[in-house]
Amino acid sequence: MYILKHFRTVAKHRRAVRKGCFAVGLYRQGLTHDLSKYSPTEFGAGIRYYQGTRSPNSRERELFGYSKAWMHHKGRNKHHFEYWTDLNLETRRYEPVPMPRRYLTEMVMDRIAACKTYHGKDYKDGDALEYLERSQEARESSMMHPQTKRELVFLLTMLRDQGEKETYHFIREVVLKNKPFAEE
Repeated sequence: MYILKHFRTVAKHRRAVRKGCFAVGLYRQGLTHDLSKYSPTEFGAGIRYYQGTRSPNSRERELFGYSKAWMHHKGRNKHHFEYWTDLNLETRRYEPVPMPRRYLTEMVMDRIAACKTYHGKDYKDGDALEYLERSQEARESSMMHPQTKRELVFLLTMLRDQGEKETYHFIREVVLKNKPFAEE
């Protein structure tokens, strides 16, 4: 059983997100990030499908074609773009809507923390952007609102090119003050 290893991985990830959120002034989100990972649905899957090098949800998805833990998680955590869909009254279809900036910021911190957690000492500031680019090949681009995608790519590119300090400063001074950036 991987109870302790999974618990440590979740705790390490949450610590890294907390550090990033605190650095930009998102204290409440830093403290409450990913608490659903301790629910029976998510924690149980985390133990059963633990690998230590990637999300247990990936393994669960490979085995069953879907991940119950992921569906539970994305429906309760606003820092995932998949949470931000709603019924368009004109088309009568569920469509992505733009993410509020505070959740976009938490998503950036989540992606950085996941890369730091799984890559360890091999982490580089470009890892989160590289992961996003790889995952776009396997996922329909229509799942993320175009504005959210532009903003996310902008911030992860800035992280790769200018580092955490400059990116976090930009997030505090531009993103979280709702100033325009990454416009079409």
